[in-house]
Amino acid sequence: MTDDTPILDENSPKLPERLALGFNTILAVVKTLSSSPGVYRMLGERDAVLYVGKAKNLKKRVVSYTVVDKLPHRLQRMVSETVRMEVVTTHTETEALLLESNLIKKLQPRYNILLKDDKSFPYILLTGDHPFPRIFKHRGSKTIKGDYYGPFASVMAVDEAVLTLQKVFQIRNCQDTYFANRTRPCLQYDIKRCTAPCVDKITRDDYAESIRQAKNFLLGKTDQVQQYLAGQMNAASHVMNYEKASGYRDRLRLLTYIQGRQRINISGLREADVIGLVQAGGQTCVQIFFFRHGRNFGTESFFLKHAAEESPEDSLAAFLGQFYQERPPAPLVLLSHRASELELTQAALKEQHDQATEWQIPKRGVKREVVEHALANARDSLERRQIESASMMRIFSEMVEVFDLPALPQRIEIYDNSHIQGRHAYGVMVVANTQGFDKKSYRKFTIKETIDTRDDYGMMREVLRRRLMHHTEDTWQKPDLLLIDGGQGQLTAVVQVMSELNMDIPVVAIAKGPDRNAGKERFFMPGRDPFTLGENSPLLHFLQRLRDEAHRFAIGTHRAKRTKVLGQSKLDEIVGIGAARKKLLLQHFGSAQGVATAGLSDLEVVKGISRSVALKIYQHFHEG
Repeated sequence: MTDDTPILDENSPKLPERLALGFNTILAVVKTLSSSPGVYRMLGERDAVLYVGKAKNLKKRVVSYTVVDKLPHRLQRMVSETVRMEVVTTHTETEALLLESNLIKKLQPRYNILLKDDKSFPYILLTGDHPFPRIFKHRGSKTIKGDYYGPFASVMAVDEAVLTLQKVFQIRNCQDTYFANRTRPCLQYDIKRCTAPCVDKITRDDYAESIRQAKNFLLGKTDQVQQYLAGQMNAASHVMNYEKASGYRDRLRLLTYIQGRQRINISGLREADVIGLVQAGGQTCVQIFFFRHGRNFGTESFFLKHAAEESPEDSLAAFLGQFYQERPPAPLVLLSHRASELELTQAALKEQHDQATEWQIPKRGVKREVVEHALANARDSLERRQIESASMMRIFSEMVEVFDLPALPQRIEIYDNSHIQGRHAYGVMVVANTQGFDKKSYRKFTIKETIDTRDDYGMMREVLRRRLMHHTEDTWQKPDLLLIDGGQGQLTAVVQVMSELNMDIPVVAIAKGPDRNAGKERFFMPGRDPFTLGENSPLLHFLQRLRDEAHRFAIGTHRAKRTKVLGQSKLDEIVGIGAARKKLLLQHFGSAQGVATAGLSDLEVVKGISRSVALKIYQHFHEG
């Protein structure tokens, strides 16, 4: 059973009995409530959070859950699972709304309207803590000093923008440590994407001018940038520096080309979020456009969970509270519907982000046209989602039949191991369901217990034992199907672990066929002979995707660890040897191995290395 699967449905014979218990639980809490604003939580067995709500009047709001006949089926099931409640009073309703949004985002309650695929959006960052600022893509909190531009709707959009800025303005993107250790220009200089300030190929003033023009471009002042490039081209041509003039000409042409293929820009929308919500077929999609500095920075779709029984206005209110919980809204937000309690949302977000936002529901004109465009995109996204969902349900139904499963699997876990000759060994777990891959549930396991890390069977036993122990401790959700990358040996290892833990979970091992050809995979299950699926089977293609995703995640995890280890130096292990001293030692001896084999007297002659430091280095490599 998953966190999203209700214990009871409306057809369960135990529903009336459980409803009565939940009713009495809530009624007992109502008698203790005041009329002040606050937040309440419905809790189920093992303190699982079922629902989080806020109220202007706690007593009046919570008592509504005792009128069970008027509740939608979803909330009837919630009441039937409630075993206790927690209540927090607040000073104002605005404070209650902020607390509610924060708790919903953090706890992901089973019966709330949820923004399940929420994520942070990328920005472009021009650093401000270096004489020669760098440009790069940034996600997360804005803790680095500099100027942030965005948000962009996708990583692809921000990567394209960064590449454009490198080509037109030739700004560096290397890390500061790499910059500090250069003695000659890198490849970025050779392909004309950087002016190599690291080796003084450009003055600080000229580089600062490039940064200023890049900022103008990001702020939508492209006319000023074109005038600047044209002026520089003419000035270079006037003094017959035709090579430099041709460089400015090429950059000017690139800028003109980029302007010509820009996405639609709407007059009057310099800084705005445009939000459209569509409900159809029991699903809800929200489409949002980002307009920044007069340019369209892209669009993104979001799908709300548990919104089928709610009105568009209530669903939109839930979206706004969660979406803008950690990110400030644009100065102007255009909505397709008037969200419930919009004035309260406005006040809460103004208090949280300390900035004013104008909220509009346009009925006509250019602003209504762009809202309609967002709605059209939402309908298209919803239609594609429904088609994919129907196809996925057919595949899962076939999976039940082929693998003789007791029910439609709600959580599939896929396992793989990765290492090179036993070094940097990792096991990984990938999770999938009817909605696709659940990347928040992916896990990595550093191999710790298996002595011979070339023993794939031993590693699989270790990974599954450590994972399934989490289930026995009720800290992780129980899987409905285990998919193992391997053959009979891996299957036997997994079955042995489940036998030790007295667990019974359907398990399937998938092994590549003859010559490791895709399409010839063989499947192994306990008590059954190995079998194959048709080469054109949709189920086979889906299982290949699951296996390949686990393989990708395992390889990526292994490579990240290997790269980290390769990037480490023997000198990093010596306390008191920082970046500056390490650089001096490497420049003098040529490598970390040269430092390790050097004598005490050789170390003492290095400029900047005192006798006490030299002795510490020598003792690190020689004593013992």
